[in-house]
Amino acid sequence: MALPDDAELPFSLLQFYATSPYPCSYLPDRQARSQVATPAHLIGPEIYSSLVRAGFRRSGIFTYRPHCDSCRACTPVRLPVEALKPNRSQRRAWKKHANLQAREMPLIFNDAHYALYNRYQRTRHPGGGMDEDSHEQYAQFLLQSRVDTRLIEFSEAGIVRMVSLIDVLDDGLSSVYTFYDPDIHGASFGAYNILWQAQQCRAIGLPYLYLGYWIGESRKMAYKKDFQPIEGLIDGEWQRLTDPA
Repeated sequence: MALPDDAELPFSLLQFYATSPYPCSYLPDRQARSQVATPAHLIGPEIYSSLVRAGFRRSGIFTYRPHCDSCRACTPVRLPVEALKPNRSQRRAWKKHANLQAREMPLIFNDAHYALYNRYQRTRHPGGGMDEDSHEQYAQFLLQSRVDTRLIEFSEAGIVRMVSLIDVLDDGLSSVYTFYDPDIHGASFGAYNILWQAQQCRAIGLPYLYLGYWIGESRKMAYKKDFQPIEGLIDGEWQRLTDPA
């Protein structure tokens, strides 16, 4: 995956290394590798924005992108928010959760958030490793950042229902990670959250919402293409992906 022309100068300050192979979290029969940008202390808001446009993501203080030997299943995707047209299911999700109260919280440890995170991991991703995260692992993953990061808490009648981490870029927002109450039957928190983040982009005049990677073969990631129109980074160029069949 090539770097965009406008990123060559700031990227010249960085070094990139490839990790050793490890089991893929999304396609269980495959091995994955990541390309990591270093040193972390040089990755400020401007360089980070360029990295995200080049297909990178953030986990704690680490900025990475897929760098697998023989697999190109991960496609970086973003929503051009002004053109976004929610489908019927997404409009229902927006109405269903319209009573959620959103507020920005400090990027510090919160017992209620950690408890919700554990319930979410144990229900949605059992056996994935993150369902046993300690306080320290949780904090390293979600509460460490060297860029402009917003922690948004969504509550209902005083009960925390969802928490979302969002990075502010120079051309959009990057949806870092979201976890929510897994036990409410019929809830559509994930869809609501994407629509809420897209609304925030429009409110502050930023054109894109970056959603990480779309993996067509992974049920966990395929839903992203339900949001249309959506763009993917293919051969170093952002281009429109076709509607789902």
